[in-house]
Amino acid sequence: MTIPAGDATNGAKLFKTRCAQCHVVEKGEPHKVGPNLNGLFGRSSGSAAGFSYSAAMEKKKVVWSEEQMFIYLENPKKFVPGTKMVFAGFKKEQDRADVIAYLKQATK
Repeated sequence: MTIPAGDATNGAKLFKTRCAQCHVVEKGEPHKVGPNLNGLFGRSSGSAAGFSYSAAMEKKKVVWSEEQMFIYLENPKKFVPGTKMVFAGFKKEQDRADVIAYLKQATK
């Protein structure tokens, strides 16, 4: 799988308009409707302490990498049938790459 080079600046804009209503990225911030994404890459799905995940997300047991996130962000409900996440996904490859570039910086 080839992921296009991402633009973190554009990814930040996309995150703000399409993700931030449910997620935060800053360490120590409380969960919202979705989990805090700080420390996301390298973490197992369904494992952010203090967040109540769907059984489907807990059972998925994927380790979040750029590749896994690229697939997931296209269609979360297809990647994890039964997920509580209602977001339809980013259909454009470049949008997904941009959001991933932003998340790689913002969630360290």
